[in-house]
Amino acid sequence: MSKLYFKYGAMGSGKTAQALMCKFNYEQVGFDVFLIKPIIDTRDKENNKIIVKSRINLKSECYTFDQNENLYKFIFNYNQFKDKAVVIVDEAHFCTKEQVNELKEVSLHIPVLCYGLLTNFKTELFEGSKRLVEIADSLMEIKSACSCGRKATVNARFLNGKLCLDGDEILIGGDETYKAVCYKCYTDLKKELSNENKIATT
Repeated sequence: MSKLYFKYGAMGSGKTAQALMCKFNYEQVGFDVFLIKPIIDTRDKENNKIIVKSRINLKSECYTFDQNENLYKFIFNYNQFKDKAVVIVDEAHFCTKEQVNELKEVSLHIPVLCYGLLTNFKTELFEGSKRLVEIADSLMEIKSACSCGRKATVNARFLNGKLCLDGDEILIGGDETYKAVCYKCYTDLKKELSNENKIATT
């Protein structure tokens, strides 16, 4: 039975690697895999084509879409919901609420597997992730560890080496900008920042 799946985790948890391994597994048994991601994430390119690439260097060409794209029509135009077809969405948290609704409609015909973050650097749900949590048939957390050993749950943003608590929700970046930490380490970092700010103003 076709379903809408949402597999989420913090930065560096291996979401993209799992998406690409899933693509490989489906292709091994004869499925037509439609790998897509939002065009807002343009970090990885190869031969002038945007690709999906993991931190462990697994990669694949993909199709991209913007926030105005109707994903039901986009996917249908590619494969007409034929037998042995599956859709894999990387960086699904960047989808709009309406696009997630469209993915749900697609999942009535063929499986749709979404991979992405749950929350932004302010520990608030992304619009796309919120809707996925609300309507996905299956939710699975991809766990990763903080440097202290606890489970990483916060995608902390850093600018010039310091924790950043304000700014636009979307700032595309890698390990130089984001670090996955547990909530205790996150609160400790906030306390350190607050103390530094107090010293700077005295």
